[in-house]
Amino acid sequence: MEHLLKLLDLDKEEIIDILNLADQLKYENKNGIEHKILKGKTLGMIFQKSSTRTRVSFETGMYQLGGQALFLSNRDLQIGRGEPVQDTARVLSRYLDGIMIRTFAQKEVEDLAQFGSIPIINGLTDFCHPCQVLADLMTIREYKGTFDGLKLCFIGDGNNMANSLIVGCLKVGMSISVACPKGYEPDAQVLEFAKEYGDKFTLTTSPAEAAKDADVVYTDVWASMGEESEAEERKKVFAGYQVNDEIMSVTKKDAMVQHCLPAHREEEITAKVFEAHADEIFDEAENRLHAQKAVMVRLMADK
Repeated sequence: MEHLLKLLDLDKEEIIDILNLADQLKYENKNGIEHKILKGKTLGMIFQKSSTRTRVSFETGMYQLGGQALFLSNRDLQIGRGEPVQDTARVLSRYLDGIMIRTFAQKEVEDLAQFGSIPIINGLTDFCHPCQVLADLMTIREYKGTFDGLKLCFIGDGNNMANSLIVGCLKVGMSISVACPKGYEPDAQVLEFAKEYGDKFTLTTSPAEAAKDADVVYTDVWASMGEESEAEERKKVFAGYQVNDEIMSVTKKDAMVQHCLPAHREEEITAKVFEAHADEIFDEAENRLHAQKAVMVRLMADK
C-alpha cells in the first residue's frame, strides 16, 4: 500500500492488517505504552473542507506517534490562488513525509498521488471517506467480534459514506443493504463493483426493507458539506429515511447504531435512538484516531 486514496484500491488483507494494527495501537495507548514510530516525520494536512474530527484526530495521532502535523488551509497554500495541484504535490514532497487532504474532487487526491513522491491519505472527498469507514469497521469488530455473517444497513443519501461503506463491508465479508430515495443512489462505479458480490449487496428505496435483520444500522446527515443550499429540499425528500424506533424494531435485537457525525437529531436519527447508542457512536468517533494512526504507520514508517 503506497497511498490511501479509496478503499477500492485495497484488498481484504490490507484492510484487516490496518484494523489489526489499529487495535494494537489503541491497546498500547490505553495502557500508557508510547509508540514513537514516526519520530521526526511530518504530515501536511490540506483542508479545503473544514472538519473537527479529521483535524484533531490526525494532529493527535501524529503527536502520539512522535511526529508532527501541519495544518494547511486554502489561505495557507498557493493552490488556493491557482497553482496547479501537480506543482503543489512536487513542492510539498520535498518538505513532508506524507500528506492528508480533505477536499471536494477525488481527482485532486489522485493527482497528488500521481505527481507527488510521498504517501497521500484521503481525509474525505465527495466520492469517498476511507478513513471514516476503517474506523467504522474497527468499531463493528470490537462490538461484534467478527465480520462473518453480519449485515449492515445504510439509510439516507447515497453519498461518500454510502460509497465507502459498500466497498469496505463487502471487502471484509459483510453484507450491506442501502436504502435511499430515487435519484440519490450511490456512485455508479461503486454499484458496478458491488455486482461482483451478488446478493451480499442490495439497493432499495425502502428503509424498513434495508433494515430487516440488520446487525448494524448506519446513517449520515441528509445534506453533506457543500450541499447546504439544498438542505430544505432534502428534508422533504428524505423525510421517510429517519433511523427511529420503527426502523430499529425490524433489526436484530442486539443491533448497533453508527453515525459518522455531526448528527442532526430528529432529522436523520431521533435523539432517543442516538442517545441509546451513544457509546457505540462515540467509540466509533474515537476509533478515527486509532485507525488513522495505523494508516500513517503503514504508509510513513521506515520499511
